[in-house]
Amino acid sequence: MDWFPFFLSARVASMATGINLVLGIVMGWILARKSFPGRDLLGSLVMIPLILPPTVLGYYLLVALGRSSPIGQALEALGLPLVFTWRGAVVAAAVSSFPLMVQSCRAAFEGVDPELEQVARTLGRSEWGVFWTITLPLAWRGILAGTIMTFARALGDFGATLMVAGNIPGRTQTLAIAVYDAVQANDPQRAGMLVAALSIFGILALGAVQRLGRQYLLSKGP
Repeated sequence: MDWFPFFLSARVASMATGINLVLGIVMGWILARKSFPGRDLLGSLVMIPLILPPTVLGYYLLVALGRSSPIGQALEALGLPLVFTWRGAVVAAAVSSFPLMVQSCRAAFEGVDPELEQVARTLGRSEWGVFWTITLPLAWRGILAGTIMTFARALGDFGATLMVAGNIPGRTQTLAIAVYDAVQANDPQRAGMLVAALSIFGILALGAVQRLGRQYLLSKGP
């Protein structure tokens, strides 16, 4: 059994989730707490990766980050090419799963009572202090749920990752791509094992999110 796809998928999903955790908290807080022209449009743009076909999303990433694009050329000059590398898989997984993190963070921040934040401000807390001591601790369940869902989505990404990183065994072949490769090679035993691994993790992730949701409802009381 080739374990490379497992380790690569774990690495890619972990890095993509870490990136999305930081960016998702920032974007979720902005959409939940700030009012400005174009906020609804920004929220819609953030959700686009959820509705685009994965291959279309992958194509856009290729155009934006490929070797012929300004960004791609700059990364090439720095020795950090993205196309057909594991780094490209991280970017593809991060972009495709980003809406899940933002949506969860936004809902979590909107669930925090603004009056509690205002009380902290009247007691002399700075905006940064209010966020770290009031907003973030009260929103942690929603953020954690988003983190789990983001990791699961990044772990199973196929279309965008295949377009950007390719299917190079031992280099860019993630679990989802390995399933496709096994089916194409008429290897049902390997395909079945890989599918089982992805399915088990998906079920565990959904169970964890549902449990967090129940705990959140119980904490709110009747």
